[in-house]
Parts: sequence; C-alpha cells; structure tokens
Amino acid sequence: MVTIKKNILNFIMFVAMATIFINCDGNSQSAKNTNAPIEVGTYTIKSKSITLQQELPGRTKATLSSEVRPQIGGIIQKQLFVEGAEVKKGDILYIIDSAKYKATYDESYAAYKNAQAAIEASRLKDQRYRELVKVLGVSKQEYEDAHTSYLQAKATAEEKKAAMESAKINLGYTQIKAPISGRIGTSSVTEGTLVTSDQTTALATIRTLNPIYVDFTQSSVQLLNLKRLLQQKSIHSGSTNVRLKLENDVLYEHNGTLKLQEVAVDEATGSVTLRAEFSNPENILLPGMYVKVIVDEAVNTHAILAPQQGISRNPKGEATALVVGKSGKVEQRNIIVDRTIGDQWLVKSGLKENDRLIVEGLNKIKIGDTVRPVDISSKLYPNTSKSN
Repeated sequence: MVTIKKNILNFIMFVAMATIFINCDGNSQSAKNTNAPIEVGTYTIKSKSITLQQELPGRTKATLSSEVRPQIGGIIQKQLFVEGAEVKKGDILYIIDSAKYKATYDESYAAYKNAQAAIEASRLKDQRYRELVKVLGVSKQEYEDAHTSYLQAKATAEEKKAAMESAKINLGYTQIKAPISGRIGTSSVTEGTLVTSDQTTALATIRTLNPIYVDFTQSSVQLLNLKRLLQQKSIHSGSTNVRLKLENDVLYEHNGTLKLQEVAVDEATGSVTLRAEFSNPENILLPGMYVKVIVDEAVNTHAILAPQQGISRNPKGEATALVVGKSGKVEQRNIIVDRTIGDQWLVKSGLKENDRLIVEGLNKIKIGDTVRPVDISSKLYPNTSKSN
C-alpha cells in the first residue's frame, strides 16, 4: 500500500515537471517569435511630373445672342421659320404688312423723279442765261436768279432722293431678317399681331451655340496662390486646354481652350471671371447650364505623391506617416500635404525620394519596432512609372 502511494506521488511529480518544462519551452519560443521583425508593405517614394488641376464652377453662354425686334410698326402677316431650328444670317423670319410702306415709297419715288425733271429745266435756263448775259441779252440779276433756281432744283432733288431712300429702307424693314446665324427660340408673337418699333418684348431670340462659351470663376485667393506656386523652380505654367464636367458628372467629350481672364476682381464675390471656348457640334451644351471646368493650372516636374492609406492624422490634426529607417526601424514623419491627386496625397514636405512609406501592416507596429519591409509599389500602381 505504501509502495502504491509512493508510485502515484512520483507520477504526479513527473507530470508537474513535464508541464513546467513545456511551458518554459513555449514561453521561450513565444519570446523568440516576439523579437522577430514584423513584415510590412511599403511604397517607395519617387518624384513624378504631374499636372496640377483645379475644378471651377461655371455656366455655359452662347457665343452670339441676338434678340429679334421690329424696326417699324405693323401687322405680322407671316412667320417663316420653325421654332428651335437653325437659321442663317439674312434669312427672312417675319413679314409685316407692307401696303402702307409700299405706297409711301412709290410717292417718294415719283417726287424724286419730278425733282429731277425740274433740275433739267432749270439747268437749261441757267445755261442759256449764262450765254445771254455775255452779250447783254439779259441782265446780270436775271442770270443770277436763273442760276439760283438751278441750284435750288438740285437741292430739292437731293431732298426728295433722301426721302425716297428712307421710304425704301422702311419698306425693306417689312421683312424682318435674322441678324446672326444660330438656333432660334420660341416666337413671342403670331400672325396677325400688331408690333411696334419701340416695343420692349423681342419677337424671338437667336443664339449661336457652336462654338459655345463657358464662363467660370476663380477666387482671388486661388489666383494669388497659383502665382506664388509658379515662382517655384519645379513648377511650370499649365496649358490653355480645359475640360468640362457636366451636371451629371459625365466628362464632356470635346476639350476646350482658355480664351481670356478678366482684368478685375469682382468686389461682391472676390472672384475673377475666366472664359473658355468649346466645340458643340451635337448641341449638347445649352446656354445657362451649370458645369465644372477642369483647368490645368500648373505642371510640377518633381512632385512627391504618397498613397492615402499611408497617411494618418495625429490628435492635433497634423498629417503623419510611418517610414522604414536605414536600420529597419519604424520612424514617424510629420508631413505637409497640399491636395489629393486621385487616391494619393501631393506632399509638400516631410517625405523625400526613395523613402519607404509603410502602407500595409500599420496596425501591427509602433514607432521604434524593427520591421521587414516588402516593396508593394508595383502592386499598388502597376501602370505608373516610378520616376521621370
């Protein structure tokens, strides 16, 4: 009985010693694993040449716009255009009853012809008296009276001619023609409507839509920042080519050209107006549409871009990044970012070329840890060149 108890006691002690040994070995192995470098994914920073773009709000505007108005009064007899159609400069749009103006023209024409006949009679008398006065056939006073009558007849003829021309112009105004080429809108009058030369309501409006203007605004602060940006050696002016994003966020298929920048700042809004011109063959753009203009404001030939997943914020709101130092230890950098370019930050300072930015495994490390970096630059951006 004593022997059995002794054997049981020895077995219990053996099991206890074995458990202690196993635990010690496990803790030793765990400690060994803890000291091993942690694998992290890194992105190697390379400078690139990028175009700095800006989206600015704008409105479309017809390159030409003309309100069609009558220049004489009368009754509209005919409307010769289809609302919403294209018209050409000189096309007849409306016809006003011309009977009264035709009669006035005929009357003035007859008066002019009569004045011309009077000129001829007075001219012959003036010529005859000029010869007679030389041989004392008529007095000098009679000759002067005849010459004055001739000059008066010429002046009367010119007066009648001017009246005839005025009547002819008014007769021409009975045909209301398109002053410009473009698309005509709805008509505000119908056949039988009385119109006047001084009416405030336009009969219709014609707008030239191809090409079409886009007026957009840039704040004076943005303009000053751009001018200061262009003073840097690595920054060059962008192109005059602009793109357009429609209200439904679809990119317009035709590129435009920057035409002008206003020379003054609007005191009410603190902004400067710019204008671009776009081709509009399909008439997709209509005057008054709200759009966003994408402007290539500058080119940065040595830009530093960092993936957004590698940038975080500290409690102060400052941008920070973790990089792998030369000794393989994690270092923290305070950085300054300018703007987003796609899914990357444009970094102004804090990162430099060939820095290894940690973008994967951030939740497993802390500052000062030794890590084993694995470059995943090509995985993140397979179609992007690493450097210029």
